[in-house]
Parts: sequence; C-alpha cells; structure tokens
Amino acid sequence: MDIKKKYRRFLLLCLCLDAAAVCWLGWRQLDRKIPDEIHVSGDEKREIQKILDNPLLTFEESVEVSGEGSYLLSCRLLGIIPFKNIKVTPSESSSVYVSGDTVGIYMETEGVLIIDTGEILSKNGETQEPAKDILKPGDYIVAFNEEKISGKKELMEDLRYIDGEEVTLDVVRDGETVPVSITPVQDAAGDYKLGIWVRDNTQGIGTLTFIDSQGRYGALGHGISDVDTGELLSISAGALYQAEILGIQKGSSGSPGELAGMIRYEPERIIGSIQRNTKNGIYGQYTGETGTLSLRKMEVAYKQELETGPASILCCADGTVKEYEAEITRIDMNHEDTNKSFVIRVTDPGLLELTGGIVQGMSGSPVIQNGKFAGAVTHVFVRDSASGYGIFAETMLEN
Repeated sequence: MDIKKKYRRFLLLCLCLDAAAVCWLGWRQLDRKIPDEIHVSGDEKREIQKILDNPLLTFEESVEVSGEGSYLLSCRLLGIIPFKNIKVTPSESSSVYVSGDTVGIYMETEGVLIIDTGEILSKNGETQEPAKDILKPGDYIVAFNEEKISGKKELMEDLRYIDGEEVTLDVVRDGETVPVSITPVQDAAGDYKLGIWVRDNTQGIGTLTFIDSQGRYGALGHGISDVDTGELLSISAGALYQAEILGIQKGSSGSPGELAGMIRYEPERIIGSIQRNTKNGIYGQYTGETGTLSLRKMEVAYKQELETGPASILCCADGTVKEYEAEITRIDMNHEDTNKSFVIRVTDPGLLELTGGIVQGMSGSPVIQNGKFAGAVTHVFVRDSASGYGIFAETMLEN
C-alpha cells in the first residue's frame, strides 16, 4: 500500500513538473515574440495593434507617459496575469546608405592584453611561473612602474632595463584599474620574463554594413573578441582598409567556410577610423571616397516590420557586391544576444554554389526585406552553413 502511495505521489510530482515546464516554456516563447521596446512612426495606433496582436494578451487603455516622449503600454496574460510593460517610442523613419563591401580591419588594444600565463625555465634550471594567481587572461596592462605603456614592444623594452627587482603593473580588470606586484624571472638566455602571453593588436576582414548621412559607419553586426580569452577587445585605435577577395573556402556541415582576403596596410588605403568596438559591431567615421563603394540609400525597417519569408543579402563574395536571395525563418524580439535576433537562410543557387551559404567574412552583410534595410548577418551555423543569425538594423543604429 505504501509503495502504491509513493508511486502515485511520484507520478503527481512528475505531472506537476511537466506542467510547470510547459508553462515556463510557453511564457518564454511569448516573451520572445512580444518586444520589450518598439519604435513607431506614422499611424501609431494601427501599427501598434498590428505588432502586438495576440489572442492571449490584453492591453491597458491608459498608458504611463515618460519624460522622453515615450510611454509604457501594460499588457496582461488572459486579461488577468500581469505580463510586461512595453516601452513605445514615437520616432521618425530614417534612411542610410547600405553597403556590403568587404573591408580590412586593424585594431590596437587599450594596453597590452594578457591571453594566458605560463612557465619559464629559469637560468638556474628551475621551472617557475611568476604570473600565476597574480595576472589572468583578459587583463590589460596599461602601466609599468607607473609609466604608461600602449604595446608589447614597450613592455619588452621596460623589462630589458630591470635587474630582477619586483615591478608594479597597473592592470585593467573587469573595468577597474588595479595595481599588482610581480617579480620577473631570468630565463636561460639571461632575459627577464613575466611568464605571460600577450597581444596588442588584431586584424582581419569583414563587411561594411551601412554609412549614414554624416559619414558614420557600422560594420560586422557583432563585436571583435579575442580568440583566446573570448572577451570583447578593449581598443585604443583602429582603421578600416580597402580589401581584396582572393579566394573562398566553401562552407559545409560541420565546417564553416571563409572569405580569403588581402589587406595592404598602407596609409593611402585607409578608408575610415575605428572608434568603438561594441557587442553589436564596430563603428567609426568613414573617410574614403564613397564612389569606391557600392552604396544604396534605403529606409531603415523597425524590428517589428520584419516577417518570416523572402529577403535578400548584399555581399561581396566574388569581388563585386551583389544581391542574393534568402529567407528569414525565425524572429526573436528579445533574444539575450542582440546580434542573434533572427535566423536567415541563403536560398540563392548562385551564392550556395559559390560559398555554401554564409561564411566567415560575410559578417555585416546587409539584409534587405520589402525594400528596406532590415538588419545584418552576424553568425553562421556550424551544422548548416546555409543559415545563420542576424541583428536588427535599428539595434545597429542605436550604437
């Protein structure tokens, strides 16, 4: 009898857990379909009703007005359960010049980035690790004995003139500058080392997404992170360069492809400055000749205007910017990663034959839908090279 009761209780518990899981997943799915914030223009009432139309939700007739001209629209699930407040901001529609051109990227870090610590074989034959538990990957060294440094060359020069005494490093860690003390070790060659692997610059190719009327540009649609630490790079300076596509490594399931390009780091080939490296892309001022780019003036779509269905991608896979057929297969209004807000799939036979779909180097390729700039490609799926993520155009423009 006791066994039967325990079994019934176990079944009841399982049913309750299943019901809770279904409710949570349903809540989460609905939350991702209804945006936390929307920008609207024109006939606001009609536009909002179209955006937020959902049989499970009801909306308050009165709204809370903020000092910014926006207002909060409260909604309830089944007319009873408070669901969320949606911030509605009246906005004027804007236009930018979308690109799709391949560009070269060069950035210098803010200080010297530590990518790892390691062991040193000292002059007396012992293995030592002077930086262990003192420095860690992701730290930026910005000063050596209170003298500012900006690159690893300066760090090596400073180490050359010490005689084994303890040194003080100013390190930026988690946004705060902290002083640390470390004693260098003399290696077998007689040089003093800190036992760290460092980096002070990065380079590569990507795609220019748009330029606005003031010459400000946005590219990539995602930030540039260090390949070893995975952290977003903190930069001091950078430049955009003209780039040439030399070849294509075609993508396939389990193997993302890439555009192979060449960048000549010559002053006359600089076409812009890189001023900010953010999670939603790199930004700066375009200084090159606009006649060398493939630019189209296009109205920016609000995120709620996107819909699953036909779209297109502008990219420079063979040396010339072309428009290729694609489709948006999923839209997520509130994804935790803003550069994974929708899923796009390449359907154009020509691009599939050329690249296999989306490849590295195409990040930042503009996505067009219904004649408007809808967003940009940001990631490729490893198991399906024809598909990847995208970022909303309005999200890129917020930066």
